[in-house]
Amino acid sequence: MAQSESVIPNVLAERYASGAMKAIWSPEGRILIERDYWIAVMKGQRELGLKIPAKAIKDYEKVKKSIDVKSIDARERQLLHDVKARIEEFNGLAGHEYIHLGMTSRDLTENVEQLQVLRSLEQIRVKAIAALNRLCERSVEYKDLMITGRTHNVPAQATTLGKRLAMAGQELLIGIERLHDLVERYPARGLKGAVGTQLDQQTLFDGSATAVANLEEKIVKHLGFGNVMTNVGQVYPRSLDLDTVSALEQLASSAVNMTTTVRLMAGQGLMTEGFKKGQVGSSAMPHKVNCRTSERIHGFGTILKGYATMAAGLTGGQWNEGDVSCSVVRRVMLPDAFFAIDGLLEAFLTVLGQMGAFEKAIAAENAVQLPFLASTTILMESVKAGTGRETAHLAIKENALAASKEIREGRPSEAKLTERLAADERIPLNLKQLEKLLSESSRFVGAAGKQVTQFKRATAKWTKKFPESLKVKPGSML
Repeated sequence: MAQSESVIPNVLAERYASGAMKAIWSPEGRILIERDYWIAVMKGQRELGLKIPAKAIKDYEKVKKSIDVKSIDARERQLLHDVKARIEEFNGLAGHEYIHLGMTSRDLTENVEQLQVLRSLEQIRVKAIAALNRLCERSVEYKDLMITGRTHNVPAQATTLGKRLAMAGQELLIGIERLHDLVERYPARGLKGAVGTQLDQQTLFDGSATAVANLEEKIVKHLGFGNVMTNVGQVYPRSLDLDTVSALEQLASSAVNMTTTVRLMAGQGLMTEGFKKGQVGSSAMPHKVNCRTSERIHGFGTILKGYATMAAGLTGGQWNEGDVSCSVVRRVMLPDAFFAIDGLLEAFLTVLGQMGAFEKAIAAENAVQLPFLASTTILMESVKAGTGRETAHLAIKENALAASKEIREGRPSEAKLTERLAADERIPLNLKQLEKLLSESSRFVGAAGKQVTQFKRATAKWTKKFPESLKVKPGSML
C-alpha cells in the first residue's frame, strides 16, 4: 500500500543495516531492479522475434533511473495494485506500452524478490567470511593464553582463550558452509505465467515452447541465477524462504554464542568488548562499562529466530497454483531478516576489532582454580600409580568440596587442596609430585593450541576463495 505523508522509519534498516544492504531493499533499489528486468525481457522477446521496436527499448533505458516513488504511490492509491502502478509509471515515462508482455505480476515480483534475496545472500556471505577471518586472528592472538574453562558456568578444566574463540569459529564455519551451499544452488522461479504453464508467453510466440524456453534461459542468465525451477505455479515454494531465513538464523548463532561468553567474562572482570573514549555505560552509574554491542547481537539473534518462525509458518500454506496470503508476511520478513543479520555482522566485526583480555585478572583466577582444574589429571596420574579410579575419584571429590567451601566462605588461604590431597592416603602422590604436576601448566590445555591452528587453516580456505572479504571493515555503529 502507499505510504502516508508521515513516514515511520524501519528501525532495523535505518539504525543497524549497512548502506549496501539498504540499497538492495529500498523502494528505489527494487524499482530499478524491476525496470532492468522488464528491459531484459523486452530485449529477449525482440531477439526471439516479437515486434518490439529497438527505439522503444532505448526510450525505456533512458528513463529507467527516473524514479518518483510519490508518483507511483499516487497511482497505487487509485489502482489498488502495486505492480500495475509501476507498469503505468514506467510506460508513461518512456511513452510506450511494451513492458510486461505475456507476464503476470508474479513473473515480475517473484523473480525480483529472489534477485534481492540472492544479492543479499552474496553480501552476507562475504561479510560472514570477514568476521570469520577476524575471529581467527583473535583466536591465534590468544592461542596460548590459559583460562579457566567452564561447563554449566562453573570451573571445569583449563583451556585457552584462543580455543574458546575457535569454538565460535567452528560454529561460524558450519553456518558459512550452509549459506554458501544455498547461494550456489538458489533457483529462480523464472517466466512461468499465471499458473506456471507459460501459456501467455507461448501465445506471444505462436505456440513455440522452444522460444519461451530460450527466453526464460536468457532472463535467468541475465539475472545471475545458476538454476531455474521447472514445475511451479504462480509462486515458488515458500519452503525456499524458510531455507533462506533459517540459514541466516543459523549463521547468527556463532556470534550470539561468542558474545554471550564475552558478556560473562566481562562480568567476571576478565575481558572487555571494548569501550570507546567518551562512551557512557549508564546515565545513573558512571562506573559502568557495559557490553552494549554484545547485548545488541543477542537481540539480533532473537529477531532472526522470530523471522525463522514466520518463515516456517508460510510453508505448506499455498492454495492450488498460488495465492497472496503470504505477501504481507514476506514483505516484512525477507528484508528485515537481512537487515538483522547485516546489523549483527556489523556489530560482531566491531566487537572482534575492539575486544581485549585482562591477562593479570585471568592469571589470578587461574591461580585459585588450577588445583581444581587439574583434578582430572590428578585422577589419571593416581590411576597410573595403581589406585582404583573410583577410589581416587571419591578422594579428590571430598577434598575439592572441602577446599571449595573454604574459598566460598572467604578463607582461601585455608583451602590448600594440594596439601589436602597429599595427606590423603587414597591418593598415591606426595606433595612434591603434586606441585610438580601443577607447575606444568601447559599440559592442562591439551590440544587447544593445535586446534586453533586447524581453525586457522580452515579459515584460510574461505578467505582464499573470497579475497574481497579481507577488505571488509565494520561501518559506524550507533
